[in-house]
Amino acid sequence: MSLVIKVEDLGKLYRLGKVGTGTISHDLNRWFAKMRGKEDPTLKLGSTNDRTQKADSDYVWALKNINFEVNQGDVLGIIGRNGAGKSTLLKILSRTTSPSTGSYKTRGRIASLLEVGTGFHPELSGRENVFLNGAILGMTKQEIKRNFDEIVAFSGVERYIDTPVKRYSSGMYVRLAFAVAAHLEPEILIVDEVLAVGDQEFQDKCIGKMKDVAGQGRTVLFVSHNMVAIKNLCTRGLFMRNGQIEFDGTSQQAIDAYFSSMPKTSEKGIIPDDYPREYNTGKVFMRKIQLMNNADAVIDEVFFESKIKIRMTLFVIEEIKDAVIDVTFTSRDGIQITHSTNLFDDKTFFQLSKGEHEFEITMDNHFQPGNYSITTGVHLENGLTLEYLENIFDFSVLRSAGSDKEDFKYDWAHGWIRVPATWKQLS
Repeated sequence: MSLVIKVEDLGKLYRLGKVGTGTISHDLNRWFAKMRGKEDPTLKLGSTNDRTQKADSDYVWALKNINFEVNQGDVLGIIGRNGAGKSTLLKILSRTTSPSTGSYKTRGRIASLLEVGTGFHPELSGRENVFLNGAILGMTKQEIKRNFDEIVAFSGVERYIDTPVKRYSSGMYVRLAFAVAAHLEPEILIVDEVLAVGDQEFQDKCIGKMKDVAGQGRTVLFVSHNMVAIKNLCTRGLFMRNGQIEFDGTSQQAIDAYFSSMPKTSEKGIIPDDYPREYNTGKVFMRKIQLMNNADAVIDEVFFESKIKIRMTLFVIEEIKDAVIDVTFTSRDGIQITHSTNLFDDKTFFQLSKGEHEFEITMDNHFQPGNYSITTGVHLENGLTLEYLENIFDFSVLRSAGSDKEDFKYDWAHGWIRVPATWKQLS
């Protein structure tokens, strides 16, 4: 396979809290260094792109020391937490921003879909924007005309094609923008998380289209938080963390590295004070989340078809009326298996005064043997999230006591959950 992308020592430095590169003195220092053939002194500054740490510099490396190669026909999935540098990398490869250090080379025509409505003019109709966006992406007028009907049919916005796109919903924007980019027949297709805006039917169409593009020997770079899509679509995965590449391997290996890197509770299920919370309003904090056995001991393993008992402790800063607490169970591939809340299960809200509160959730365990994670959150009746902790706790479901692999008939190969059923022979 021939090389289509080569990235060497790539870095992107940003100044925090300011627009531009800095003061006049900074610019003069950089100019003098350039005239003397020396390194830009600004590049010696800057802290690591770690959102959980307080900034100790006016500069931050959004990307640093990025090195990788992509061959023709590769489908590369790029994963990582918010702020890991994924979108910045795609912007550089799409030539919408330039790197601070290092270099990159691409071969072939690139079509990119980075943000909702990129390249669209709000006052123009959908039809006019197809031609405008196609021209921006490098299509000739004849190419656009030849593919126009297919683009519109794929987007599903035919009824509104002569309506100004400022009246489109964000989902309609994405539908039309992706349809144009995908039908450009590029050598390299770059797609950011924008597909999350579309509905499930359109996401399935997009995944199918990207598979078609890859099947034709073209290259796809795909950023997503949907691990199922990454696993099913991508042949290779990059896991990025704090602006650097943490792992480069198969898509499954990258997914495993991503989940393994997530901060967890202590062995006793206690959430440390310095835990990097993904989202928190400061009104409530989860202090503990524990899996308990019948003797109320903290465990991280349960047997198949035994009870699951989860105990959690919240510390409330401001009084909360009509609180909803949820737990979501996911597989190690990021597949959401089931979800439980006090509102759905007990048809009631929790009234939380200031101070500490403890809750217990008990449920039948029909999870097939394997490894699982728990995501939890605290929300208001109107849907506002107060606290959100993703994959905060891992646990394992073991085969029933006394059984072994050979005689145990139900495992993950038959699905994630076994639903008890009654069988009758009627004839």
